Amino acid sequence: MLNEVAAGVFVHTSAWCQTNAVVVVGASGALVVDPGIHESEILCLADDLQRAGHPVVAGFATHPHWDHLLWHPALGKSAHWASGVAAETARRRLANGIDARRFGIPEDVRLDGLGDDIAGLPEGADRVPWDGPVVRILEHSAHAPGHAALLVEEAGVLVAGDMLSDVFVPLLDLAGAADPLDDYLAALVLLQSRAGEAAVVIPGHGSVGDATALRDRLARDRAYVETLRDGREPQDERVESPREGWEFVRTVHERQLDQLSIAGSSAEGA
Repeated sequence: MLNEVAAGVFVHTSAWCQTNAVVVVGASGALVVDPGIHESEILCLADDLQRAGHPVVAGFATHPHWDHLLWHPALGKSAHWASGVAAETARRRLANGIDARRFGIPEDVRLDGLGDDIAGLPEGADRVPWDGPVVRILEHSAHAPGHAALLVEEAGVLVAGDMLSDVFVPLLDLAGAADPLDDYLAALVLLQSRAGEAAVVIPGHGSVGDATALRDRLARDRAYVETLRDGREPQDERVESPREGWEFVRTVHERQLDQLSIAGSSAEGA
């Protein structure tokens, strides 16, 4: 079911990792961002939009991870955008298909043509090219190449992609980024610079928050990453006291410590 979180901005939340699909409604139809996970959920989203009289006129993928690249024929064949870097990364990584079991992808997820329809925007593009409210693109290198947050200016909504979550700690791009910690901090600075324009924040996974939550999440994520940069282990409630069902975040956190070689160095210095 679509829930309106600001004027003309709706969220459809998946049962899988509390993934948020975002819909921005304009005069000619709807922009759909990261549309969802389970096929039944995407069909529900498409049906909700049809019943409301909002045809899908554009799509956007915030970054090149499978759970944000999904699309479905029920959403139509409108332009499906991503940043140029994200689109190229998706094409390269998916050239030989995707191992659904390795990535823990639910069986009912429709992977036909995953990423094939993604069109990369020109370098430096600063807004989604659609006939609707102005949606600014805030591109950075945190979490994944070409990751883009979106600022729906008139509604005051920051669509954060896989950042600013209340359930996930910052997830670093440790698969190939030259300096994942500084990349993440630079992205937080970028989001902070536009935070005053947002009254609502929508993370890729987790709960929608208000302006106070946005400020708190920026500060908490900055503290987490800065502590990692300093070679120490962060103390974060998302790891130490996770919500029920989110205990696996501890494993994600420990994996990051291991890849950054922080766990061992912290023990040696204790």
